[in-house]
Amino acid sequence: MPKTYEPVTSKTGMTRVKEERMPFGWSVNPYRGCAHGCSFCFARGFQGFIDKKADDEFQNHILLKTNVAEALEAQLSGLARKFRYDLAAMRNEVGEVMIGTATDPYQPVESRTKLTRKCLLVLAKYGIRTSVTTRSPLILRDLDLLENMHTLSVNISINTLNDGLARRLEPESPLPSKRLDTVQKLTERGIRTAVFIAPILPFLTDEPGELEALFAAAADLGAESVMTSLLRLSRDVKGWYFRTLKEQFPDKLELYRRLYADGGYAESGYRENMSQLLDELHRKYGPRFRSVPERTAVWEDYRTGEEPKRSGLAEIAGEPPIEQLSFPF
Repeated sequence: MPKTYEPVTSKTGMTRVKEERMPFGWSVNPYRGCAHGCSFCFARGFQGFIDKKADDEFQNHILLKTNVAEALEAQLSGLARKFRYDLAAMRNEVGEVMIGTATDPYQPVESRTKLTRKCLLVLAKYGIRTSVTTRSPLILRDLDLLENMHTLSVNISINTLNDGLARRLEPESPLPSKRLDTVQKLTERGIRTAVFIAPILPFLTDEPGELEALFAAAADLGAESVMTSLLRLSRDVKGWYFRTLKEQFPDKLELYRRLYADGGYAESGYRENMSQLLDELHRKYGPRFRSVPERTAVWEDYRTGEEPKRSGLAEIAGEPPIEQLSFPF
């Protein structure tokens, strides 16, 4: 199936996160669908909400929220008015905004649309605490913005150090070796960076030695922390992932059928064993992770009842005002 890109209009730029266990209150997703095509991606399960399929349509029919930055600006400017332009109070109310909770905000088309970059500019304008999750070195394009944003953190997803294995499971995502290089470049610029070892794939990326090597690599490259999670398979994701196993790792298919026989989670014995292993690795490598101090904010707090001026970050980046941003689609 050839890749197609469909411009769509979004009513809002950021969406409230209702799950209380999440450490962020809002999410921004400039795209629906993801060209990386990771066979295990939990976001495949969201396709039904927009009458799309979790199969190869997920990676080949990408929706572009071309007005996402303008919609985000409208939301935040409205909140600023509500708080009479006391941006410190507004920021406290908003909390943290995560970019990339559903699909990768730096998938290849971002190099042309710059939708994620435009959202970063808006969040920087209001000084919103922001985190970004991606598998892509394309994020390095925006170093000029990232290193000047207050309380920003970046999460790089790497669930194996094996480039060949990754290519069979994530057909068009950047190779793990490139992602490790991205971690190093981000931390060298003083940007708070974490490594997401997620999801851990039973019988493929769960070997204790490989997981320890990932922990060690993250620590050696200056990461602030490591987060781990086991593979969860919703019904739609399970169908596509099992199809991938049948094609790429047929000897593992029956093992998976038994391990996930009761639903979306691996059986309890496996989860308990993995939890013990991961706890040991966190204890062993925790002291090696470095803490990066928060950088001084580059914006002002506005308490005068006036609308905030455009952030100086835009001038640093040479960007036009949000209302003048245009899209190639």
